[in-house]
Amino acid sequence: MRKWTLMLAPIGILIAGLMVLYLKAHPTIGAVRPELFLGLSYFPWLAAAILIAFFVQGVLIHRGMDHLIFPTVLLLASVGIVEIARLKPALLAPQLRWLCIAMVALLVVLRLDSCIKRALDYPYLLGIACVGLLGLPLLFGTEIGGSRNWLVLGPMSIQPSEFGKILIVLFLAAYLSDHRRVLTLPSRRILFLRLPPVRFIAPLICIWSMAVLMFVVERDLGSALLFFGIAVIMTYMATGSRSYAFIAIVFIAAAAAISYTAFGHVRVRFDIWLDPWQDPNGQAYQVVQSLFAFAAGGVWGTGFGFGHPGFIPEVHTDFIFSAIAEEMGLIAALMIMACYIMIFWRALQITLACSREREMLLGAGISVLNLMQAFIIIAGVTKFLPLTGITLPFVSYGGSSMLSGFILLGMLLSLSKEQKHG
Repeated sequence: MRKWTLMLAPIGILIAGLMVLYLKAHPTIGAVRPELFLGLSYFPWLAAAILIAFFVQGVLIHRGMDHLIFPTVLLLASVGIVEIARLKPALLAPQLRWLCIAMVALLVVLRLDSCIKRALDYPYLLGIACVGLLGLPLLFGTEIGGSRNWLVLGPMSIQPSEFGKILIVLFLAAYLSDHRRVLTLPSRRILFLRLPPVRFIAPLICIWSMAVLMFVVERDLGSALLFFGIAVIMTYMATGSRSYAFIAIVFIAAAAAISYTAFGHVRVRFDIWLDPWQDPNGQAYQVVQSLFAFAAGGVWGTGFGFGHPGFIPEVHTDFIFSAIAEEMGLIAALMIMACYIMIFWRALQITLACSREREMLLGAGISVLNLMQAFIIIAGVTKFLPLTGITLPFVSYGGSSMLSGFILLGMLLSLSKEQKHG
């Protein structure tokens, strides 16, 4: 019974938050009238999301999988949905619909977990598929929000980089596990660096170069940092070699310096990061308004529904963390970050319990990817890092982000099957 009660907190937050917003939008409600329910077009999707969530939790309990990560993820998703309903009411039903689709996708991944693990036997096919997927925006992409990383298919917009991160984790887990011995027994020494033959490190350099290409051509700094960071961290986890980390830092520093000199949009990004107050009403408007939101929220926040996060453009996607911090304060912001740390800690427990090295690397990659994505976007909206265009996992509005996040979650949960956790 205790396992089922874990679902009550996130679902309670979702229902209570939506009720608060509904009552705030209809302050003169008296007797029940039919027209009062015209604004509840999202209700079927809300009911479907609750039923599917309970079903997923039942499947996890029945199969002996981890039963703590999913409720924590649902808690983040519930906070995000409530905040999206507050900021962009028209997007409430679509976000609930994407949540339902994502949870169904999680069930599909759990059902096909053996097929996914068999795909790890073909690392180069995974790598080629990843490169091809990320290259699609270069040929057919549409620029949205300053980044050319979207594919527009009729009424839908898809972000290939969100699904590319799934492939890159699978590729790195497969490639590094197959070549770990070669990568950890280098054949040459250059100064203080110990390196393997070029043909074995070439795929990693290709990944790094692809990250730089995304940054320069597609103007997608967030995905570039994410892909580069996950490649470096997974390589270090697999080999334990600091030489790779040093080479990666030198590589990205040189690429950043060249890009800053040669490309105007790169220079603007870094200049805004260094001093957003030089153009507070122009290029740096989003960052400045985000900082104002954090300052206005303080410790306890302005109160849910009483802040002014609407001054921030695209607040429901890249800057939803700023909106939460303004209306719910530092306490809520810290709790959001604590949820990501809890997911990471639990995911590491699952990873360390894996018996095969390949699955251990896969679990570690998923764990680091989720935490790194949250760190990059939170650091961006607080001006700790240059502003990026990625979403806050499970919280920000976006179908591609929600779907890819739950697919990765399904892959992680499939590794916990029949493992005992405290």
